[in-house]
Amino acid sequence: MKQFLKYVLATVVGLLVTGAVLTVAGLATLGSLVAVGSATTEVTDGAVLRLRLTGEVTERVTENPLNTLMGADAEATGLDELLAAIRIAADDDRIAGIYLEGGVLLASPATLEELRDALVAFKRSGKFVVAYGDNYSQGAYYVASVADRVVLNPSGMLDWHGFAATPVFYKDLLEKVGVRMQVYRVGTYKSYVEPYTLTAMSEASRKQIDAYLRDIWSRICHEVAASRRVKVDSLNAYADRYTLLADARDYVRQGLVDTLAYVDGVRALLRQRVGTDKLTLVAPRDVVALEPERPDTESEIAVYYAHGDIVGTRIEGLGSTELIVAPDVVADLDRLASDDRVKAVVLRINSGGGSAYASEQMWRAVQLLKQRKPVVVSMGGTAASGAYYLACGAHCIYAEPTSLTGSIGIFGMIPDASGLLTDKLGLHFDVVKTNEASDFGTVGRPFNAAEGAAMQAYVDRGYALFLRRVAAGRGMKPQQVDSIAQGRVWTGRQAKAIGLVDYLGSLSDAVTHAALRAKTDDYTVKAYPARRPWYADMWADRGEGYFEQELRAALGSYYRPLVFLKSLQGTDCLQARLPYELNLH
Repeated sequence: MKQFLKYVLATVVGLLVTGAVLTVAGLATLGSLVAVGSATTEVTDGAVLRLRLTGEVTERVTENPLNTLMGADAEATGLDELLAAIRIAADDDRIAGIYLEGGVLLASPATLEELRDALVAFKRSGKFVVAYGDNYSQGAYYVASVADRVVLNPSGMLDWHGFAATPVFYKDLLEKVGVRMQVYRVGTYKSYVEPYTLTAMSEASRKQIDAYLRDIWSRICHEVAASRRVKVDSLNAYADRYTLLADARDYVRQGLVDTLAYVDGVRALLRQRVGTDKLTLVAPRDVVALEPERPDTESEIAVYYAHGDIVGTRIEGLGSTELIVAPDVVADLDRLASDDRVKAVVLRINSGGGSAYASEQMWRAVQLLKQRKPVVVSMGGTAASGAYYLACGAHCIYAEPTSLTGSIGIFGMIPDASGLLTDKLGLHFDVVKTNEASDFGTVGRPFNAAEGAAMQAYVDRGYALFLRRVAAGRGMKPQQVDSIAQGRVWTGRQAKAIGLVDYLGSLSDAVTHAALRAKTDDYTVKAYPARRPWYADMWADRGEGYFEQELRAALGSYYRPLVFLKSLQGTDCLQARLPYELNLH
């Protein structure tokens, strides 16, 4: 017995020692990752800000060293950091210019436009902008075209093909597994449900997509034409010729790039521009760190970021990383309303919508905030449907010309899985009930006529309320709103012409306007909600953020529709969302 206890005790001690060693090693590894992630390059005279036009650009991003440890090659880049770095670089004498490194850039047209406009403003400082790429995706080239000198690798490729929307339709797939979608909607153009009920676009949906695609493409072509001194007709002709597969020398002849060179040639060009043999390239993070802390002022303009799907409660697992959670937003806006130091609030919205109920709750929070201080909306790549519901009650709305907005409409979609459960799996259901509606929503059968009529009436009331909210916020009558609503998507430029948007401009423009409304010219700008440190939920999320990031990359345009299907069981049945996944390429 003593021998047995001795072995047990030795085993326990061994496990404790091993655990302690592993814990210390783990903490040391995490410390090393943090140190590597926070390492910066010293900014000296003649430094060049390097902006990598590669990967995804999001509104804000929280760095996570664990992504590096787990093999994520390129994290998303925050637009807020890029814009701040460009602004600071224009005024800092140590920074001689900007070097744009081309690649495959994933961002909405409005995000690209805001980034490009910041570079246009930077050039007014008299400093140079040089672009080089082994390859340029269309989005990366749109941004890079503003450069004084656009350089391409002699074996490189440049993508210039226009826009196409290629929605995926799931109706036949669902029918093969015995699932049918029961749809109740208001809005001729409210076509989010079409992939689940049709096998091709409706004429109304085709019409609206064609209208906003052509408007966005026209804007991009005119801006590139002005920068590159190429005719718009020529740019459209190039887009018809499979430019991606052209000889690199053709790009020079066409005026799309200035010269062909390898990366060493570009380094030589940058040294020549800087006027020194030593070339120091610095990252946006390095430049943002240069900005001195402004002394505290009595006035603050709060920029509140709301991006992702709109939901009534936080969900776990797939689809949980980018959410606008209504109760959180309501509580945050209430705190901003009560903070005497905050003189105005800018809502920075980038969302295709979501729960109509959740949107209504946030609309109410905006109305209460408006009673205390100015509220200005800045639309990012998308602020449509439920996101426009959130925005419509603000004092004024800014959008980029290529932002997508509107989509004022409502739908409900309930899956009928009786074909799967009964016909294919052999499950049968029976019921005993006290009242007619006692088994409403059961999964074993489709809705009957009375249930369908009740659902449609519910959707109709939701749409009528949406119209009233927009009408009150935009100074219109509900009938006027209905004529431009019906679920139709508009670009920011189109929306301004019909009264859904007040001004075309950037987040910076919206902040300036908010300060004017607050009658303050001595203020600091602070972003909300506060970003949690990367390690805060390290144990709670079990790395789901990383795996979801990889899944998004693998599934591409299939990701959001599949996440939506997954969420139907627990989500609010009344939805205000953009039509389709905006599969632009």
